[in-house]
Amino acid sequence: MSSEVPAIGTIIRTTRLARGMTLDQLAATSGVSKSMLSQIERELANPTFAVLWGITRALDVDIGALTSGAGVGALASRIEVIPHEGVPEMRTRDGLCALRILSPPHYAGTTEWYDLTFEPGGQLDSPPHQRGAFEHVTVFDGALEVTSGGDVRRVEAGEIARYPADVPHRIAPVGDMPARALLVVIHA
Repeated sequence: MSSEVPAIGTIIRTTRLARGMTLDQLAATSGVSKSMLSQIERELANPTFAVLWGITRALDVDIGALTSGAGVGALASRIEVIPHEGVPEMRTRDGLCALRILSPPHYAGTTEWYDLTFEPGGQLDSPPHQRGAFEHVTVFDGALEVTSGGDVRRVEAGEIARYPADVPHRIAPVGDMPARALLVVIHA
């Protein structure tokens, strides 16, 4: 096994050209600026994971294949499989709530879905999203207390809560048991 870092920029350029894409087209589909893409392709910039994620989605290449140096030969099939370690995760400051981002990056700001896990005492407090935003929480394990504006409801495993998210809102496990849920955020 080689410990050498693959020339990601060169692989991106080769893959882009094999797809018949210009830098402008890749910038438009990936959300990464043309100047940044140019620097990456010339090996003058090392992309962050988020930037690399956008580029690989736009090129239809598996991120693991790209970072391993496989490049063009590792075209993704119509079925995209993201390995467990490739799913982005965020945690609350206290670490008691984890949000695994399940939605594709290009859905950010329109429809997003998250795998939520809560340890006892954890909570997810959210300021209002834009006007008309709505959330749907499907509880898989445990029970959650959902607050939206001044309304509070307990949601048991197997139940779904739907509520406005354009007001302050909070999701927290009930009691001293962990909980797990699917959160879908629909932006207006």
